Amino acid sequence: MTSDPLPCADSPADPALRGEIAFTLRADPASPIPVLIAVPHAGRAYPRDLVAAMRDPARAAQRLEDRLADTLGEAVAAATGAALIVARAPRAMLDLNRAADDVDWDMVDGGAPAASGRHSLPGRRARSGLGLVPRRLPGLGEVWRRRLPHAELERRIAEIHAPYHARVGDELARLRARWGAALLLDLHSMPPLGKAQGPGGAAEFVIGDRFGAACDGGLVGAAFAFLAEAGRRAAHNRPYAGGYSLERHAAPRRGLHALQLEVDRRCYLDADLLELGAGFAATAALLAGLVRRLAAEVALLGNGSAAWPIAAE
Repeated sequence: MTSDPLPCADSPADPALRGEIAFTLRADPASPIPVLIAVPHAGRAYPRDLVAAMRDPARAAQRLEDRLADTLGEAVAAATGAALIVARAPRAMLDLNRAADDVDWDMVDGGAPAASGRHSLPGRRARSGLGLVPRRLPGLGEVWRRRLPHAELERRIAEIHAPYHARVGDELARLRARWGAALLLDLHSMPPLGKAQGPGGAAEFVIGDRFGAACDGGLVGAAFAFLAEAGRRAAHNRPYAGGYSLERHAAPRRGLHALQLEVDRRCYLDADLLELGAGFAATAALLAGLVRRLAAEVALLGNGSAAWPIAAE
């Protein structure tokens, strides 16, 4: 099935992005399939002041981005009719797959506020350098030249993080109301996992479901079966089990399912892992097939034995 271009509902303009928008949401009002694809780490709208504050902006940006995963998500959404939300704000500014309180307060001017409300001790990801605002990267060190003003952190949370997740929640609720169940597919890309991990080599895809907490097991099984039928190598939860987006939005008992999908960048980028490569079209087609398979399974979960409306299209 193919679809016409979907209408676009943009987030309010974020002043720090100098006219750019923090994220876009495209969704067909008819909701042809019960799937929302989210791409939280591919934003490339870098304000000049953000770049100026980075010690090595080119290398840090390249390491932090899920390079051109938004283009992959756009191709899959166009082919399937899935709803699509894409971050335009870069991960360096704010990581949308982290909780709003997963902050390394040593990088914030003035340190942590008095313990109250949503503020807490930094979580494991913040302590490793990859919290709500990334602080340091292996082999590169500190990302920033100076500490982040506390007011700027609060502004980013209020103007990027909160509205993004509100939109994700609203769209999933809309899809569930239409279908009885909905699936969030949180799309990421990963650096190559290295040499052989088993008889076929390293996994090209990693499917995360927070060790069973975020998704019906039948959906996970369908995803692995589809990739196996296509002759592709996939791993489960390791090394990526899913982050805050799954933790926040998944509620399988209430018909809200979520999977994190990591794609080896070699599958769709060039040899330098910077631009689209020869494998892009095949990878987009593969993921479109995966989304269709999962959509059919979600529809059955939501409507029991109800007919799959797009099966004949």
